[in-house]
Amino acid sequence: MRLKNIIAISAISIMICPAVYSADGFSLIKFANPLDMGNDTPVNTTVVIPKKVTLTHNDIHNHYAIALDRFMQSNVKSSYADFKVLLETMSPSDTAYILISEKLAYIGFFTLSDYAISKASDKDLTAIMADDIKRYYFPSKKLTPEDEIYLGELYSNINYNAQSREATEELLKNTALMANSDYANYIAALGFLRSNNLIDAENYINNAIAMNPQNLNYKRLKAEILAQNKQGKDALKIVDYIKSRHLASSEFIRKINSLEMYVKYLSDKNEINRKYYLGYYYYYENEPIKAIRTLQSAVTNKKKYNKNIYALLSRVYYDNHDFEKSLDMAAKANKLDGGNSLALGVLGDLSFKNSDYKTALKYYKKAEAKDKNSFVNSEKAAFTYLKLGEKQKAGELYARILKATSSSYLSYYHIGLFDKSKELAYLKKSVAINPYFTDGWIDLARCEIERQNFDSAHRYLAIAKYIDENNFRYYYYQGLMFKHQGNLNEAKYNFKKSLILNPDFTPAKEELSI
Repeated sequence: MRLKNIIAISAISIMICPAVYSADGFSLIKFANPLDMGNDTPVNTTVVIPKKVTLTHNDIHNHYAIALDRFMQSNVKSSYADFKVLLETMSPSDTAYILISEKLAYIGFFTLSDYAISKASDKDLTAIMADDIKRYYFPSKKLTPEDEIYLGELYSNINYNAQSREATEELLKNTALMANSDYANYIAALGFLRSNNLIDAENYINNAIAMNPQNLNYKRLKAEILAQNKQGKDALKIVDYIKSRHLASSEFIRKINSLEMYVKYLSDKNEINRKYYLGYYYYYENEPIKAIRTLQSAVTNKKKYNKNIYALLSRVYYDNHDFEKSLDMAAKANKLDGGNSLALGVLGDLSFKNSDYKTALKYYKKAEAKDKNSFVNSEKAAFTYLKLGEKQKAGELYARILKATSSSYLSYYHIGLFDKSKELAYLKKSVAINPYFTDGWIDLARCEIERQNFDSAHRYLAIAKYIDENNFRYYYYQGLMFKHQGNLNEAKYNFKKSLILNPDFTPAKEELSI
């Protein structure tokens, strides 16, 4: 578990304190066309976990960080109490509740995780991830808070304090808990795995699965155990099973993709393939530097391997805005047997970035043809149709994607923009699937401003700023909010900030009479 990602969650709760707005001046507000992003950047289809956290002295943030640190130091009883107080006292935020719920389930605080879910008031924003959290993590038999704290201490010692053997031995003495708790058997399996005792690790994870066959986290651990024990084919069958359960939220899809690459890395006997899969694993874990170094070390004289390596490098470089290297890698991949869908998709992105939409569309269609199981390039093709003014084709393609998958937040987003009758529901669906989707939050704010629900608009804009503090649309709508309040100086400042970030954004120019 990455510490920076857990601490990041608390920043959301800090920032979404409601502000009060009056209804006066609503008629002065001008709305931007939501279909006109005002730039030439294709919508990103990967889940981007914020890399930057704005640390403050806010009491809520400090409370969260202390609770987490106490857990990692095995002061679990105090950690549990701190998290409970945090949930009871933090500023209400459905998004913060659901993200914290996932982290609490991860460390085995299921009662608190369920409590966080229950505090969310807008189920349209939380139901998708709440369902994934419970299907992925929750035990079949409810634990008491005392048992969760006890098992949390063992989990902390196994994962963070290099005491896996001692913790596992202690757990096995608690025969009543081991006989009745699937989660206790999971902890025992984890302890044996960390102690490199693969036989007992497999035995105990089998016990956990027999007691709770629906739990996907148990199956995840079994896949890892089997892969460590050189049973790669069986491990990948489990990964395929987990994928077939159709978890919908972007974060859980990322987890499964990461698991698949890790299992392939452990299982493959070819050293070049192993490096490739490890590089892919680092990519899904949002560690681009490690991904690049690993992939660069995998480049070989055997060209049949290099196509995939170059293609993945092109994607990593592109996502990190090193477009020159991205183009070089994608071009190299494309020269080898016509490239693959990943490299073709990057070439499409590069063409799109340069406003060459017709060329971009050709690349996306070629990428679609090479990988019919992925809808990523279909989403990009649909967005390119929008840029080419072919709204009907875009709408038809987005609708076709949603018939094939329920996890395309971009399709929900764009169909919501097309159809006013579905707008609010579909925008909420898009951010429910991917809570880090900035444009979804901004357009939700726009909808709420149109409905004069300014408290909700303020909360949605605060989330958007947390994710991307340099988003020009955020500053435009923040300017509209200040304009509505009659604070024209702050409104002007925000409109100017929007134009600094995107000098071609017409709505901001109109507000400043430029």
